Amino acid sequence: MLDPPSASSRAQFAAGFGQRTLLTVDTEEDFDWNAPFSATGYGLDHVMRLRKFQEFCEGIGVSPVYLVDWPIVMSEIAVEMLGDAVKRGKAEVGIQLHPWVNPPKTEEVNAFNSYAGNLPHELERDKFMRLRAEIEKRFTTTPMVYRAGRYGLGPKSAGMLKDAGVAIDTSVRSLFDYSAGHGPDYSGHPLWPYWVDQERALLELPVTSVYWGMLRKQGAAIQRLSRKIPQLGGLMSRLSLLERIALTPEGVTAEEALRGIDIAVDDGLPVLVLSFHSPSLEPGHTPYVRSEDDLDALYEWFRRVYAYCDTLKVRPTTIAEIMESVVAD
Repeated sequence: MLDPPSASSRAQFAAGFGQRTLLTVDTEEDFDWNAPFSATGYGLDHVMRLRKFQEFCEGIGVSPVYLVDWPIVMSEIAVEMLGDAVKRGKAEVGIQLHPWVNPPKTEEVNAFNSYAGNLPHELERDKFMRLRAEIEKRFTTTPMVYRAGRYGLGPKSAGMLKDAGVAIDTSVRSLFDYSAGHGPDYSGHPLWPYWVDQERALLELPVTSVYWGMLRKQGAAIQRLSRKIPQLGGLMSRLSLLERIALTPEGVTAEEALRGIDIAVDDGLPVLVLSFHSPSLEPGHTPYVRSEDDLDALYEWFRRVYAYCDTLKVRPTTIAEIMESVVAD
């Protein structure tokens, strides 16, 4: 899963599937993003805001995928609110592993071990299986999609997911390189969905980011060069020559996102995977939402993005629909 796939692994979808959007929510605890990782001291203050967000999604015809981690699964309030939406068929639930807050807590808590794929595999597997079992028990549904916290896949993560019957992984953040902080390098991974294994039992749905600008075809090469010349990326963006646009309201304006959607649609990407972190639903928990005005802007981002996708006839989809529509033969 850590190496870029071959072109032959590209997934195909049934006729009529067209191009779709999938909204994924990293549904997790509140913690200080600037502080060292800690197994304790986190909060769940934002959880009450999930109800309003779910109502908002239902109002615009979107069924979000809540990728829940251990503190969320242990929250009776979170399970009640999200579980109701799941039972009504208005949302789906998946797995997100934050190893530093997930039992068993036997490893040293640090930046390296914050990527689950860096842990000894038996420990990664044990944490994952405990989380999966709790989700299945508390939500009375079988989670079919996984995202490693911090996008931290490891060399044996694919086998772990297949053994657990997980059909879809969405941990790859294409065009991003986390190797400087002990994480994986996805800078060479494609945007399109692909099969991880020869048996075509595990589908990868990369989180969508695109290159925009006159030099976007040379984006990968320029990004590699930017590692040696850190100022290069900012210069390219200011000159509108090259910009990396992630489809998230966190740090990306609606205007930028619409440009990114144009690129993704023009390139024929079948699934545009949008993402953000649930603590952004309450001001003060992430760098992206510090005030109620910022929160209003987040909701407006979603309104504009989905209204624009509607004009392009790019409709929302779900994990269940993707599983039904992807062609495994």
